[in-house]
Amino acid sequence: MTGTATSPVRSTVSKPLRASLIAIAVVPLVTGLFGIFAGPAHLPGGAPVTPTVDSEFRFANLYWFAAGLLLLWSLRRPVERALATRAVLALGIVGGLTRLLSILLTDWPHPAYVGALAVELTVVPALLWWHHKAITP
Repeated sequence: MTGTATSPVRSTVSKPLRASLIAIAVVPLVTGLFGIFAGPAHLPGGAPVTPTVDSEFRFANLYWFAAGLLLLWSLRRPVERALATRAVLALGIVGGLTRLLSILLTDWPHPAYVGALAVELTVVPALLWWHHKAITP
C-alpha cells in the first residue's frame, strides 16, 4: 500500500496495537508447540484418543503454530504485510465460528475453550478493525 500526498499511509502501527498483536501471536506459538509435542491427552478435560485423532490434532497444531509465526512476520513490515495480518486475524474469527459449530453439534467444551471462543469472537474482530483503521488511508 502506498499513500498519496493527500492520503498518506502510516509506515508503522501504534505501539499499543503492535503489542496487542504480538500478544495474540504468542498464543498460537506457545499452544501450537504444546499441542504438537504434548498431544491431545494433555488438554484441559482431555481423555485418551485414537491414533487418528492424535495425528490430526498434532498436524492441526502445526498450522496453529504457523499462524503465530505468520502474524509475527507480518508485523515486521506492517504496511506491506497488512493483508497477511488481516488474513491471520480473519482465520482466528472463523476458528471461533467453528467452535460455535462444535457446540451446536456436540456440547460445551472445557471452560478454557469457552474463553478462547470469547476472545476469537470479540477481541480478534476488534483487533482486525483496529488494524484496518490504523493502516487504511
